[in-house]
Amino acid sequence: MTLKALDLFHVAVPLKKPIKHASHERTTSDSLVVRATLDDGQVGYGEGVPRPYVTGETIESTFASLSGIDFSRHLGQPGSTEELVRRLEALVLPETEADPRGMAGNAARCALELAILDAYGRRFNTSLGQAVRMVDVLGLQRTDAPSRVRYSGAIMADSTAKERISAWKMRLYGFAQVKLKVGVAGQDDPARLARLRRILGRRIDLRLDANEAWQSTELIDRVRPLLPFGPSVLEQPVPHAESDSLAALRPNLGLPIMLDESLCGYPDATRAIERGTADLLNVRLSKCGGIVPSLRIIGLAQRHGLGLQLGCHPGETGILSAAGRHVAANLRGLRYVEGSYDRHVLAANLIVEDITFRYGGWAPPLTGPGLGVTVDPEALERMTVDRKEISYE
Repeated sequence: MTLKALDLFHVAVPLKKPIKHASHERTTSDSLVVRATLDDGQVGYGEGVPRPYVTGETIESTFASLSGIDFSRHLGQPGSTEELVRRLEALVLPETEADPRGMAGNAARCALELAILDAYGRRFNTSLGQAVRMVDVLGLQRTDAPSRVRYSGAIMADSTAKERISAWKMRLYGFAQVKLKVGVAGQDDPARLARLRRILGRRIDLRLDANEAWQSTELIDRVRPLLPFGPSVLEQPVPHAESDSLAALRPNLGLPIMLDESLCGYPDATRAIERGTADLLNVRLSKCGGIVPSLRIIGLAQRHGLGLQLGCHPGETGILSAAGRHVAANLRGLRYVEGSYDRHVLAANLIVEDITFRYGGWAPPLTGPGLGVTVDPEALERMTVDRKEISYE
């Protein structure tokens, strides 16, 4: 069974409302969708979310990345999912290999890998979760069987009234963990935390995400007024260029640090461990290159005792939501899991099924071959802005 063709789609996914944080605001989400077609006609889909401010990628660069390599020749004719996984373990894009941070081309590789796993999974009648269990990573902590997943909620930096409503929703919906965006210009973060903590109560794990908003020289002064409200973690407080400063600042901050924008590839993870700049790592499938590279980072973190968040990209469709579900359902030791916000964030989705989390953030493991979800060809057509066909015949 060989890979016959790839179709690349630039899709513009409409959002229900603008997504804001300290660095960016967006009303639509641009995704790369890859459709892999095998020589028996079986197809599979994958998604990547290229962001210039994350991995340096654009839709145009992902098209170029996937157009210059004969992936059919690389994959050959795998006779099983395990054989396919071994070949995907050896799949590295040239730009990633040449990048000191190991992040160039990661969204492109993620979309490609997921499409291939989806297509061959349907052909071999194996799920993406089974493929997760086959990846060879030292020290990776796997569950005994696919388990249900509990996602955390998020309160975006918005108006006072909307934040109050969002906080009440988080509490009434039974979330155990909530993330709050901080560091947005014009916002009084101590006052916001005081208001929201009163609504959420003390039992909910409240973590903060600054999205590189602060400079290292002001970090301690920014964080100190927030500590009385019991935040559990602070995510990416300084720009990546200043991330090394966190080694000296961490002992004096009073709460653990999670890296996100400074954690985009395996070299970033090794640097964080060697320099002592993080307590937790935020691994996102698209940002980190797909299933295999992400599991390698997770295994590295677990071997060195770092905490983990399996994150998501705002605006990702049900394709990436499904992939994240398979990963989270088959791993132990994830402190936080984000994703499957689908119907709460997207005005339209690419998949037929609604896999949005349920009450309390709980969601069941996905069953069925491949990703376990069905891409709607008509929805894909409506959202497509540009496309490219690659044939290996």
